[in-house]
Amino acid sequence: MRSKKSSPPKQLGLSFDVPGLIAGVDEAGRGPLAGPVVAAAVILDDLKRIRGLNDSKVLTPAVRDRLYDEIRAKALCCSIAEATVEEIDQLNILQATLLAMKRAVEGLRLKPAKVLVDGNQLPRLRMHAEAVIGGDASVKCISAASILAKVHRDRLCLQLHELHPQYGFHEHKGYSTPAHLAALKQHGACAIHRRSFAPVREALSIVL
Repeated sequence: MRSKKSSPPKQLGLSFDVPGLIAGVDEAGRGPLAGPVVAAAVILDDLKRIRGLNDSKVLTPAVRDRLYDEIRAKALCCSIAEATVEEIDQLNILQATLLAMKRAVEGLRLKPAKVLVDGNQLPRLRMHAEAVIGGDASVKCISAASILAKVHRDRLCLQLHELHPQYGFHEHKGYSTPAHLAALKQHGACAIHRRSFAPVREALSIVL
């Protein structure tokens, strides 16, 4: 009696079935009332380990800043891109986010064979891509991308504060905090506010 050959174990988790470089992609700034949405793409170097990579939201600002510099120094390549306030208002925030992600991937010096994107939506890309829910906490290259995007946008908000100090962008980073809503009510909206977002529309008392 011939023995049956045992079948190989099934691969669990992500399907890394495409040979070649893998890029992680994530965004920062979908929720704020002002400023661009930022996306980053990162291809890590397996020979240069970076300790402490995680979802940027669970890291302290100091740790994010340190990892930002380390990622930029050790990654094979990385790219940061934006979609403007005008594009957000014209396209909607989801489509503008996907556009920023597409720009980030296209800005990579090396072409990845596969792209892993945090969340459940994918930008239109020329290579194989996979959406990974919770990827910013579970996939290192996506974690790295989340850190680059978050730090870049936070630093951008510090610059916006210099231009528009009455809104307090250095503190709330454009999010809908009580202080930001109060500033909108008092001063109205400025050029970098997203007119398609309801609190900004209400502050302007207009219908778009």
